[in-house]
Amino acid sequence: MRKPKVIRMVFALFLGCFIMVIFYFNSSLKPASEPVGERSSGQKSRRSPLQTLYGDGDQIESAVQAIHQGRRELLEEACHSYTRKRRVLIPEDLKHVIVDDQHGLLYCYVPKVACTNWKRVLMVLTGAAGSLRDPLAIPANEAHIPGNLRTLSEYSTTQINQRLRSYLKFVFVREPFERLVSAYRNKFTRSYNTAFHKRYGTKIVRRHRPDPQPEALERGNDVSFEEFVYYLVDPATQREEPFNEHWERVHSLCHPCLIHYDVVGKYETLEQDSRYVLQLAGVEDQVSFPASSKSTRTTGDMAAQFFQNISPFYQKKLYNLYRMDFLLFNYSIPAYLKFR
Repeated sequence: MRKPKVIRMVFALFLGCFIMVIFYFNSSLKPASEPVGERSSGQKSRRSPLQTLYGDGDQIESAVQAIHQGRRELLEEACHSYTRKRRVLIPEDLKHVIVDDQHGLLYCYVPKVACTNWKRVLMVLTGAAGSLRDPLAIPANEAHIPGNLRTLSEYSTTQINQRLRSYLKFVFVREPFERLVSAYRNKFTRSYNTAFHKRYGTKIVRRHRPDPQPEALERGNDVSFEEFVYYLVDPATQREEPFNEHWERVHSLCHPCLIHYDVVGKYETLEQDSRYVLQLAGVEDQVSFPASSKSTRTTGDMAAQFFQNISPFYQKKLYNLYRMDFLLFNYSIPAYLKFR
């Protein structure tokens, strides 16, 4: 009578062992999108950029490490001092954060801070550029096509949190008023930017120019920097719609007090900081960050010329608008401003 009971016990034991074997093999097959350093691909798992930064930084020049540690600490202190409300990140906050799952990188792009070249580099690294290995071989307009690179907002909440914890997060910033003048020069003084002239120029002329000519109202292609400043500080502008990304504040695009960036690169030290990120990712022998042309770059002296015709009253209003970017990223008030 005990025989069926013994058979059932043997069968249950066999079934349990079979399930454990299946579970073991399933757990060893990680999807390709999991964080770098957690894959089991038959090869020795390489260190992730985050592990290299915080655990194995000896291979990177110590002076550069110290600079970036200082920037992280200053940013954290500024966030603690100047931000009162804490809130939870939502997908809308992550539309500027580009994901490289192959190398464990999260990059928040800021227009007018070498973002075209960084997108090109990431297209090479993620394979979005096909067989191209030289970032400059990728047309600039192609680097900005939606869909070529994935953003963090496209992932599920679980996947977002996983990547925020385990990927190297980096952003590049720039002196706020130099970036602003660069955006103005590019979008309002170049004849080929007719879309911006129509979209924003006509609105600025209509709202901030006394007795505008019919042609200016139709084309919007002769907006002065002074009119652009009036548009930015006008409270009605942001009530009507969010700022365009080219002149939106970095803290509004990349949320540095909610996303704890591991590397804060600066436009002023672009080549050095870009090389540092590629070293951390272990790809400095695969791709080089393109050297930028300095002949057309907007400088502090150039920005000073644009601000000559802006009254101290409007200089102060504009500074207040961009104040958080100055404070968070340790930029001092420009010496050419007259309101102090």
